[in-house]
Amino acid sequence: MVGATLDERPQSEKTVSTGRLRFTEEQIIGFLKQADAGVPIKELCRSGGFSDATFYKWRAKFGGMDVPDAKRLKELESENAKLKKLLAEAHLDIHALKGVFGGKALAPQAKREAIGKMIEQFDLSGRRACHLVGLSRDSYRNAPRPSAEADALSRAIVDIAHQRRRFGYRRIHDLLRPDFPGVNHKRVYRLYKAAKLAVKRRRKAKRTSSERVPLQLAQSVNEVWSMDFVSDSLSNARRIKCLTVADDFSHECVDIAVDHGISGQYVTRVLDQAARFRGYPHAVRTDNGPEFTSRAFIAWAQAHGVRHLLIDPGKPMQNGYIESFNGKFRDECLNEHWFETLAQARETISAWRQDYNEIRPHSSCGRIPPAQYAAMHRQHAADASQAKPNSTILATGLPAE
Repeated sequence: MVGATLDERPQSEKTVSTGRLRFTEEQIIGFLKQADAGVPIKELCRSGGFSDATFYKWRAKFGGMDVPDAKRLKELESENAKLKKLLAEAHLDIHALKGVFGGKALAPQAKREAIGKMIEQFDLSGRRACHLVGLSRDSYRNAPRPSAEADALSRAIVDIAHQRRRFGYRRIHDLLRPDFPGVNHKRVYRLYKAAKLAVKRRRKAKRTSSERVPLQLAQSVNEVWSMDFVSDSLSNARRIKCLTVADDFSHECVDIAVDHGISGQYVTRVLDQAARFRGYPHAVRTDNGPEFTSRAFIAWAQAHGVRHLLIDPGKPMQNGYIESFNGKFRDECLNEHWFETLAQARETISAWRQDYNEIRPHSSCGRIPPAQYAAMHRQHAADASQAKPNSTILATGLPAE
């Protein structure tokens, strides 16, 4: 094998290049064996046609090896090169995934964006990027097109969000339910988030921990009315006062009186006017303000048999229903409008009150407007009162007295 000419060497054997000549591992080991047997190195180099430096380079690499050892070394080098390539590709994949993903992406839209970034920033092929992200190439190339219904729904969500700035996606879904009955809240949330309409949450003020007195839950309409005052100002800096009255059971706004000043007698006139249509409540819950502890208000409560429930001083959480209502009233009405005159303030607040009672859904009322919830309860109470005499006749055989 060693003495064979270059033309007689098999083409399948791996060779080592030395200038113009190529030698296989078997020939190189043959040369090293001849040198170990005593053949002078210069004569061996001259007969083989290679330099002394090449011979010593071969000796450093193949010295003491047999032909099987040389083949094994070549296989190890090839395997090591493959492992290095695989490791480099794996590190590149990990680096690409970390570069485009802040977290775990499940939505196809996020996966398409990640594939585009991988192709642009890391020079990956489309096939490899799709494999890493876990999305088929057909889904990446053919993105879904929104339908006409989806476009109409998205426009409706944006319109409502601009009209009602403090509404989240759940209340928007409640308002869209009559026009889009087959759309659930998850689809509304996806379109709401895609349009970047999220409302910034307001930080709650830190309060010192104190003992909380639980509210007694009302069981029917007109059982308890809660009242409180909210202050605001006109464009000329003149103060206005708003008396808010709400039903604890139906969460319906009974009335909102707006004026520059409201006395205890003024409060009684407002309640008498509301009672013409709703009837007098069994009880009213207020704080210890001078309007609610005046002689005129106490005399009114005694004259109409209305219980007056006073909360403890400095504990507004005991009147939580009206406090919650006043928060909505400030956010959705007072903070969104700039009043120039008292008449304008009354007109705007009256329109907001009607919207609150008849259109705006309330989470505590089964996500329906408070007026609708109160009407359903009154109808249910009327049906129950009609069914009670009939049940008495069936049980005794005699009509109820």
